[in-house]
Amino acid sequence: MTSSSSLLAAALLATSHFTVAAPMTLDDYLALNGPQATAQIAYGPAPSQYAQLFRPSGPGPFPVVVLVHGGCWTVQFGGIKQMRNVANALSSQGIAVWNVEYRRVDEEGGGYPGTYQDMHAALDSLQSHASQYQLDTSRILAMGHSAGGQLVQWIAGRSKLPKTSPLYREKYLPVNNIVSLGGLADLRHEETLIKSSCERDIRQLAGSASVERPDIYSDTNAADLMPNGTRTVLITGELDTISPPRVAHDYAAKAVKAGDHAEVLILPGASHYDEIAATSPAWKMILPVIKQMLGLQSDSQ
Repeated sequence: MTSSSSLLAAALLATSHFTVAAPMTLDDYLALNGPQATAQIAYGPAPSQYAQLFRPSGPGPFPVVVLVHGGCWTVQFGGIKQMRNVANALSSQGIAVWNVEYRRVDEEGGGYPGTYQDMHAALDSLQSHASQYQLDTSRILAMGHSAGGQLVQWIAGRSKLPKTSPLYREKYLPVNNIVSLGGLADLRHEETLIKSSCERDIRQLAGSASVERPDIYSDTNAADLMPNGTRTVLITGELDTISPPRVAHDYAAKAVKAGDHAEVLILPGASHYDEIAATSPAWKMILPVIKQMLGLQSDSQ
């Protein structure tokens, strides 16, 4: 379902040149890589608390994509290295990329609340470095894959965080454009799928209940942090078995019912991994969506 068709028109136009290839496998995904970043900037003391900046050539200012990798919230299934392929593709289009690493559930300090605090800190760091690197944070989009999709959808709801939460912030960099690639953001209603797809227990992602915090989803579940005034495009491979198309449609329905803007794009013949590979046919549908959301001229590249 969609709340409007205008945003996806360019992506659908790209299907006229769409060639369905064999769907990518996990091994294909793990083999993805890209060039070194323009700069690597720490936003905390832990080894995983840093972001890689991919800055286009020229004077700027540049629109920004905040890129958040997946990997089932663990170090086992790749991470920031695999995202360098799309970071480079976006940089070649004149878009700066803030490629975020973060502490995962099997790293010290990861899980709840550390992983979410890393999202805060990474965006704070982006804001503080924007002038130095000519980054236009008024034109910003957050895009995450899989577990990263959950995290960017959570970023969209930061304005709705309860003041009693350790994750609450009075001031933060707003991000109103969200692209979730095979995201698993509805922790409350997708607990079974998250367990079967990623072997993650919800308490690893949302913490444990307490007297002060009886509902563990109140500050972690993106689907509970609506309406938040953001625009979300949920993009999923037709053959995605980690986060099937049903997940995207269900989330979009909730967002639209709450009053937010949400749209779904299903990629023909694509798996959970094609959606994050700039060399895949699926990327020809994703790039126009990103460009249009950033206010750039869209085409069928």
